[in-house]
Amino acid sequence: RRFYDQKILQKTFGEWKEWWTVCTGRELSLRADSPYRHLLHNLIFKAWRAYVLQQQGKRNKYYVAESHAKKEKLLRTWQCWLVYVDVQRTKHEMQSVALAFRERSCLRISWAVWRRRHYLNCSEHKMNVLALQHWAQSLQFRAWLQWRELYLYSQNDKQKETRAVTHHQHRELKRCMEAWLGYLDLHRAKKHQKELAQEHHRSRIVRQCFSDWRLSWECRRSMYAHQKDIEKLAARIALRRVFAHWKHYVVLCVEETRQCELAERHYKHHLLV
Repeated sequence: RRFYDQKILQKTFGEWKEWWTVCTGRELSLRADSPYRHLLHNLIFKAWRAYVLQQQGKRNKYYVAESHAKKEKLLRTWQCWLVYVDVQRTKHEMQSVALAFRERSCLRISWAVWRRRHYLNCSEHKMNVLALQHWAQSLQFRAWLQWRELYLYSQNDKQKETRAVTHHQHRELKRCMEAWLGYLDLHRAKKHQKELAQEHHRSRIVRQCFSDWRLSWECRRSMYAHQKDIEKLAARIALRRVFAHWKHYVVLCVEETRQCELAERHYKHHLLV
């Protein structure tokens, strides 16, 4: 547009120069035509200036509308992101509550099963002990009867029988003790494995919650940094636009003063002629 304006001014100045070279031979016609041409040039210049001001106003309105649209888009994006963060937070809280309730229910069920099994094992052990005692008493009673019956026949057989009975009792007691110790070792191993599994499950839940919180925190920090960069860039663009508008306005003012000076010189020259 500036180049077009310069070309128009050059053409106008060229026509004026040609007209000035011919005006020496046409002084009478110049006195009649110069006011008309001067009026036409003034009208053309005023129309062109009004058109430039109108285009500048439209451009400013377009820039304001574009900046407002960008701000509205950023506001809608921020609101949607806040809603998404609230939904994710509620989901994480509900998940943690559900996991805690599930863990408590599993522990309660496991504790009830263990108590039932322990009671059954204790009752079975008591019954086994009573049975062994009853069997030992019955053996002792039978051995006593046999001893009474065979005491007259052979004291040596009685001693052998009593030794065999005592050896058998010790053997049975030893076998029962070994079985009971094996049951205790197995129960301790199961209890230790259960505690290890619970500790591993708790540590895995803690690590998962920490990783989710860290990801959300990093996403929020990147969003804040991106927003600050966008604000700085918008401020720079606005300053650049203001400087460009001011520079264009200064050029227009200089051009207008130069044209006014040329017109004033022409008018003085015309008055002198």
